[in-house]
Amino acid sequence: MRNGHRERGFGRPGGWQQADLPDPADAADWFAGRLPDDWFTGPPELEIDRDEIVVVGVLPDTEGASTATREGALARWREATRPARMQIADEAQRRYGRSVAWGVNLDGKRILFTHLAVPVMTRLRQPERQVLDTLIDAGVARSRADALAWTVKLAGKHAESWLAELREAMRKVDDLRSEGPTGL
Repeated sequence: MRNGHRERGFGRPGGWQQADLPDPADAADWFAGRLPDDWFTGPPELEIDRDEIVVVGVLPDTEGASTATREGALARWREATRPARMQIADEAQRRYGRSVAWGVNLDGKRILFTHLAVPVMTRLRQPERQVLDTLIDAGVARSRADALAWTVKLAGKHAESWLAELREAMRKVDDLRSEGPTGL
């Protein structure tokens, strides 16, 4: 306690705990400058959260090729770029404080390589547990963890526009907070 106020611990008020991480605002530019020009057909897509940066680039089309040819091309690209991808990931992890995962888009199909599966602790009351158990009983999920992940994906898919608005509002709050007085 200081001056009758509890000192803040880790994170922002409201539970959004990204404040202690380096700002990834320039990550797209950093990766664009760092990645070899011949890896992808254009700039990669980056997805960033507080744990991970996922870099997904588009590989040249192999449309019309056999499945085995596509799989071979993907394996060749993955193996040929592995040392450089690991080095770039290490540099990005030091810079942004997040793990880096890689993926490609090949003929319209998104393929992610090793990426994080982060455990999330939650407490659910019986009605919520019954929803998860119904998904298990129906064969949609193997476990409550799988059922919860499935539910989150479904909710995210159907709420993407609302979540995008919420993220934009949070960015505006961050901008206003940075313009305001310090030391409060």
